[in-house]
Amino acid sequence: MFQILQLSLDDTRRALWDDFVKADQDGTFFHLAGWQRVLHNTLGHPAFYLYAWSNEQIVGVLPLAWVKSALFGNSLVSTPFCVYGGALGPVDVRRALEQKAIEIGTELGVDQIELRYKKPQENDWITRSQHATFGCELAQDDAAILAAIKKNQRALIRKGLQSAMSYHIEHDNKDFYAIYSESLRNLGTPVFSKQLIDSLQREFPEDTDILTVRNEGKAVSSVFNFYFKGQVLPYYGGGKPQARELKSNDYMYYQLMCHAVREKACNFYDFGRSKLDSGAYSYKKHWGMQDELLHYQFYLIKAEQLANLSPNNPKYQLFIKLWQKLPLAISRWLGPKLAHYLG
Repeated sequence: MFQILQLSLDDTRRALWDDFVKADQDGTFFHLAGWQRVLHNTLGHPAFYLYAWSNEQIVGVLPLAWVKSALFGNSLVSTPFCVYGGALGPVDVRRALEQKAIEIGTELGVDQIELRYKKPQENDWITRSQHATFGCELAQDDAAILAAIKKNQRALIRKGLQSAMSYHIEHDNKDFYAIYSESLRNLGTPVFSKQLIDSLQREFPEDTDILTVRNEGKAVSSVFNFYFKGQVLPYYGGGKPQARELKSNDYMYYQLMCHAVREKACNFYDFGRSKLDSGAYSYKKHWGMQDELLHYQFYLIKAEQLANLSPNNPKYQLFIKLWQKLPLAISRWLGPKLAHYLG
């Protein structure tokens, strides 16, 4: 038998939570307890971190956060701002944690609960698979890493390698945030506050870094990375308008692969999720990586149908076009006021 309990922000069992996540085969970086403080303290989302307790040990976990907005809906999510989530543990424990989530969601009066599982689940929830995640095993030297990449993509990387560009591993996030926020503005997407990156760096100092590419001394591409269980995940990345011509993004991701092997002892490259048939999906396909369909699950509480917050939703197209025309300074000021609800 087990009890379902909640982890507090200063709980003495936080280390036990992380030990469980690291040991569970399905545990991801986004299941770590540190996200609770990031979501609660930095983004202002109440976080309900549930765990199953039996015989003085944690046998299952389910991180949840409440994201409520008049514009974007009212949901309990595992986990907002993360590509993976859901319950971990034996089947009976996962189902019990899901039932507790339903009880909390009902008490809060949310529209729906969303659990971002990577793998299919045997329950009666609604499954929506609109995204795939990409990844590949990493060879153990630079030349072998390059040789494993598809021919056409390899040619783009070689162009970058023959240029005067250089890359730098950094922890100062100023250049990264300037590039990333401009990239999102150009895509018509509100950017979150710089405080989110500050918070992630404070919470996970040994598991994050930034790789920035410079051309003639100026930063042109930059990516913020997570490291977990021998995997590297380039999570937030972008480039200046000239990055396309320079091929600096291609150069950047290749150099990250090499850095992750040499300096972080990584053996797997997780290229993250992309919406099916999107431009990002096609770009990752060009690298020759294997795609894996994600199985996000939903439980409707007050809603009668699933919300459609996809940028492909026609009702958001005008907003996207207007946002792309905003001056950068205004998008950086206004963006965080909206983005922290777009988890």
